[in-house]
Amino acid sequence: MTARILVVDDIPANVRLLEVRLLAEYFEVLTATNGPDAIETCENGKVDVVLLDVMMPDMDGFEVCRRLKSDPATSHIPVVMITALDQVSDRVRGLEAGADDFLTKPVNDLQLMTRVKSLVRLKSLTDELRLRASTTRNIGIEELLSRNFASEDTTPKVLLIDERKSSVERIQKMLRDRADLDVTSDPHAGFFQAAETPYECVMISTAFADFDPLRLCSQLRSLDRTRFVPIILLAEEGEEERIIRGLELGINDYLMRPIDQQELTARLRTQVRRKRYNDQLRASVTQTIEMAVTDGLTGLHNRRYLDSHLQTLFDRAVTRRRPLSVMITDLDRFKSINDTHGHDGGDEVLREFARRLRKNVRGIDLACRFGGEEFVVVMPDTDGAVAEKVAERIRAEIAQKPFAIGADGKTIEVTVSVGVSSVLKGVDTVAALMKRADLALYEAKSGGRNRVVAKAA
Repeated sequence: MTARILVVDDIPANVRLLEVRLLAEYFEVLTATNGPDAIETCENGKVDVVLLDVMMPDMDGFEVCRRLKSDPATSHIPVVMITALDQVSDRVRGLEAGADDFLTKPVNDLQLMTRVKSLVRLKSLTDELRLRASTTRNIGIEELLSRNFASEDTTPKVLLIDERKSSVERIQKMLRDRADLDVTSDPHAGFFQAAETPYECVMISTAFADFDPLRLCSQLRSLDRTRFVPIILLAEEGEEERIIRGLELGINDYLMRPIDQQELTARLRTQVRRKRYNDQLRASVTQTIEMAVTDGLTGLHNRRYLDSHLQTLFDRAVTRRRPLSVMITDLDRFKSINDTHGHDGGDEVLREFARRLRKNVRGIDLACRFGGEEFVVVMPDTDGAVAEKVAERIRAEIAQKPFAIGADGKTIEVTVSVGVSSVLKGVDTVAALMKRADLALYEAKSGGRNRVVAKAA
């Protein structure tokens, strides 16, 4: 695993020590000796993790962290604060500033490296989501990337898996009014509960009498539904090796007992904030894909999707020697509908036509808006005779029932012309198939409209 790590410390010996450790693990290392330089480096270069000293002159590490986390361009970069301060209040202050973790000097090598590698993995995921999401600008992505999810006041839904009653009661008290907390003492039941419920964090105790908690962590990371749910390990003093192994398996954070309330809530908030941020990015990617292949007015697939998918359906039909048919429909005299009732009225007609079209085709059929008032339906495993009957059923459905438009429910008569073609035995192509359907549609239009014409060849 390679990544670019920024080490920030005003003492050259400390910088050199961390640099040597990181270079030995084949990380690329950048350095800064003060806060402004660190911020500038993060703004101008690709930084995967920041190792940030707290006690620096002029601008301390807390202020540097706050500025990085408040800037949309750098807020997603993980920050690990490294300092000689070892009070809980100092750790909480760092977490409140937005730090992803807080390590105390002298830092254990294994602990440092497993933490850095864990955060690099999270950063890689976030970078990929940001890259995909930023490929579009018409869905408010700039607003999305600038949102401060930490400020959202929605109570997070959290699962605690702990078999010790006294421990559960303490944590319930600590998180009262701060989390919607579910509790289970059975790790096996906890696994299924986590898989079936949209938790924003799972906290797992290490204090099980007859169960390895890391086994549960591994299972949660291997399941698609829980792969990205943050996991916080609640460990005992002296379990450093187990914690390091847990970080290697993919846990996000840990707390040492006795647990401090402020630190617990701060670390939980940090994990929930990052999860919500990445969830929003995933949602934007999904929305981007849907918008790229869906017609916004009718909800049908658009021409872009048809152009990319029709060839696949055609090739499959030819390979399997199965029939495939295409129909192209065109609303008759649609321009006059727009001229008489305005584009709003025309849009209502298009939406209603799409609804009726969808109702009259199968789930395996591909219905698309081809452009304007033209629609295409691709029908796998359908020969020309059956496709012609389907086209006639659609034509009759449109002609028999007037379309309602406007707030007053006024109705108008609408008809449609349809051209049908099917894949020919022997040599055929997608272009030829569509050309035949288009010629059939032209014959239907020129022959009086409100009719179906099929082209065999």
